[in-house]
Amino acid sequence: MRLERWSAACSVLLAIFVLASAGPVRGEAVSDLADGRTGAIRFPSLTPSGPGQLLAGGAPEAVISGTLLFPDDASSTMADRIPAMVISHGSGGIMPDREPAWAERLRKLGVATFMLDSFGPRGITATGTDQSRLPLAASIADALQALRLLATHPRIDPDRIGIIGFSKGGQVALYTALEPFRRAVMAGRDTRFALHIALYSSCSIPYMGEPVSTAPILMLLGGADDYTPSAHCGRYVDWLRARGGDVRLEVLEGAHHGFDLQTPPRFLRRVQSARGCGMDILLDPVEARLWTDGRTLQGDEIGAYLRGCMERGGTVGGNPEALARAIEEVEGAVKGLIGAGRR
Repeated sequence: MRLERWSAACSVLLAIFVLASAGPVRGEAVSDLADGRTGAIRFPSLTPSGPGQLLAGGAPEAVISGTLLFPDDASSTMADRIPAMVISHGSGGIMPDREPAWAERLRKLGVATFMLDSFGPRGITATGTDQSRLPLAASIADALQALRLLATHPRIDPDRIGIIGFSKGGQVALYTALEPFRRAVMAGRDTRFALHIALYSSCSIPYMGEPVSTAPILMLLGGADDYTPSAHCGRYVDWLRARGGDVRLEVLEGAHHGFDLQTPPRFLRRVQSARGCGMDILLDPVEARLWTDGRTLQGDEIGAYLRGCMERGGTVGGNPEALARAIEEVEGAVKGLIGAGRR
């Protein structure tokens, strides 16, 4: 089944899931959650054209949505504020056997979950075959705006909000640890993510900006991933650690991209992969630098390089053993968040 048809089917199932568990989306976009609302929530964000516009300001405004749910046994008193996790989806959008499944696992640990939809409100189904449909910088803005919003909820501890993301969302989980992005969106607020968890994220064209958060970062990658190869992430982990990043990297042998899905692995011939690329995006100032010779690319040179290095095709599908290991790793990281208390 082609990626677009599969993603459309997932979107239908997601709609059923949201209606059953969270009720209808409220029509008004909100900038704070002081009223303690839950369920489907629309809130303001930005759609920058790239990292430069996100950092400089002036990005077009947008309204996106998320579904906020609490554990069944969560206290409703302000004295018992609990941790929360933002969930950032990948290029295929929200998939019923991934984001909702992880949200349920997290809530069973005692954590509130805020599952973002960066695509639907913008009229996008998927970006796997064309990542230009929504710049990564827009998803980064969405996640940081979600952090800003959750910090105003009377039942959530603003010092214990983490993020977990998958594939493109895994990149979001990583790049929200970079202070230039956080500072650009948070507008003087000191709120920051207390935990970053990235599953099978791409590290072939990484963003690099300092300072780097000292909050724990967990990266779970597939050893057999031919879509976003784990081998490219070693140098990025080294870069993060050299700047004080608290990074734990686990490569799950034999696992493909999307190892936490229920569907068996299959090759998707049309998806875009950056596995043939090797270019850092520095944030201060914004510039592109090649891995091979350190040469800095400008303007049209960047587009020409990307057109030459981007490839098509990648294997996507589940691996029960890798999923079990990932659940164990995520539970360990989230239990650390739960036990951290207010700093």
